[in-house]
Amino acid sequence: MKRALALALSMALAGSMYAAEPPQNAPAKKVHAKAPSVSSQLAELKEAIEAQQKQIQDLGQQLQTRDQQIQQLQQRLDQNQAAATAAQSKADAAASQAAQDDQSVTALKTDVSDIKLNDTNMAQTVQDTQKSLREEFGNPMAIHFKGVSITPGGYLAAESVYRNRALGADINTPFNSVNMPNAGANNVSEFFGSGRQSRVSMLVEGKLKDLNLTGYVEADFLSAGVTSNNNQSNSYTLRQRQAWGQVAAANGWSITGGQMWSLVTETKKGMDNRSEALPMTIDPQYTVGFSWARQYGVRVVKNFNNHFWFGASLENPQTTFSARNAFNDFALGSPGNSSGLYNGGGSSSGSALANYSFNAMPDFIFKAAAEPGFGHYEVFAILSRYRDRAYPCEEGSTGNVGLLPANCNGTLSSFGAYNDSQTAAGIGANARITIAKQFDIGAHFLTGQGVGRYGTGGLPDATVNPDGTLALIRSTQALGTIEWHSKKLDLYMNAGEEYAQKRFTYVAADALDVGYGTPLLNLSGCYAESAPGSGGFAFGGGCSADTQRLIEGTVGFWLKVHNGPHGRLQFGPQYSYVIRDAWRGTDPTQTFSYAPHGLDSMFFTSFRYYLP
Repeated sequence: MKRALALALSMALAGSMYAAEPPQNAPAKKVHAKAPSVSSQLAELKEAIEAQQKQIQDLGQQLQTRDQQIQQLQQRLDQNQAAATAAQSKADAAASQAAQDDQSVTALKTDVSDIKLNDTNMAQTVQDTQKSLREEFGNPMAIHFKGVSITPGGYLAAESVYRNRALGADINTPFNSVNMPNAGANNVSEFFGSGRQSRVSMLVEGKLKDLNLTGYVEADFLSAGVTSNNNQSNSYTLRQRQAWGQVAAANGWSITGGQMWSLVTETKKGMDNRSEALPMTIDPQYTVGFSWARQYGVRVVKNFNNHFWFGASLENPQTTFSARNAFNDFALGSPGNSSGLYNGGGSSSGSALANYSFNAMPDFIFKAAAEPGFGHYEVFAILSRYRDRAYPCEEGSTGNVGLLPANCNGTLSSFGAYNDSQTAAGIGANARITIAKQFDIGAHFLTGQGVGRYGTGGLPDATVNPDGTLALIRSTQALGTIEWHSKKLDLYMNAGEEYAQKRFTYVAADALDVGYGTPLLNLSGCYAESAPGSGGFAFGGGCSADTQRLIEGTVGFWLKVHNGPHGRLQFGPQYSYVIRDAWRGTDPTQTFSYAPHGLDSMFFTSFRYYLP
């Protein structure tokens, strides 16, 4: 670059010299002064050249200095670029590390949150476990003994009943004994206070690999011994209510045996024992129209996914019996034999006289239950076999022995006696629907031949024909219930009816009807009070009418004063109105017939403490 600059300066100098010489063809100018000499001009030219060279050197020196500065700047730029690249690399590495650090921090925060949550859950679990252990060992709900859990239960009751018309009964009402209008007891009321419905129970539960084992015992004091009375000590005896054992498998099969609620009784859940849907009444006889029994049974149940159940049971049979104008030509049982552990011995020994039928086979009961998601529904059937021993040569009154069968030879005797059996059957249904989690609406129905004893009124199963064979009585039981439940209050209303059809045969030779509900029955004493018996404990009453129907309406509530881990306190009143209608009979002294009916109003109270 220096050489190029020097060459340019030389050429510029030569050009200037050439331009200074006049052209050859130009006219000569007039010289007025003396022209400088050549040597002086050369000296000036030399000086000019030296000055220019010096300028060139100065410019070269400046260029060299600038080149050095440019090189230095280039070096600095390269260094800065390298530093920037290194800084960028470090920044990228730092950013990557920061992202990793952020992920690590996020993961760490998550781990810390999980640890805190686990600590909170663990603390809650420890607290719950401590609370459970305190309750288990400090206030245990069950007693653990050799691999089983024993849970005590029951309640203590203080109860009373006031009846507008006296029945001579404790808080359990004998509905089929409600007085007819002629009874002297209709003119007096009665009050009884009782603790006899106080109840004790024990539940025993054990578990195997695929089996649940359950045992249950329950008792109250609604029984009477020879010396039981209300006079002083009120020492009423303990009574067995339930005593059964159960084996339930994981596949839905269960078998239960012992004394328990009949399969006829409605349940709240499937066919589970201890879930019976009993009326909420204080009266332990419950309410008219309710179908039930507590008796020996062997029950097998299959559960299909907790939506459908099918069960069958064999249960203890008995025959409730009533007959008018019957001859002495049949026998179906006997009073209880005390040595056989029955309640017997008659009034001479001071104990109540109880009759027991001799039964051919157990009652068969079949039941299906369904819970489709909107209520609980049941249908069931009863199959019974009733039997007596008939004595054809005892048929008829003594004055009509000539009407006896020919092989009797006109003599009353036990000749030709034989056993006669009758098949009884009934069908029924139960339904319960819950509305808005507070209202329960229930309906119950049972009808058939020979099923009267399954009703709470205790109407008869059978009567007798003139020839000594049994005649089954058709009966019907129906009940409607409404219940309202809240945390502190339960309200209930029941309306029920039980009906027994008349069943009789006219015997022309004796001009009388034999059987139940005969229209020839003399009811002249049903509206006229008769004189009492001796001793002061026998009101007069001469109405012998057969019951046609029982009707009861009941309303009451339970106020739950306290319900907690220490038990439950509740109080409740109940009002019941009972009607007993009888079959129509005659009055030989009048030209019209009677269809008497009895009425009674009852008011109950109960205060109970339930064990926790």
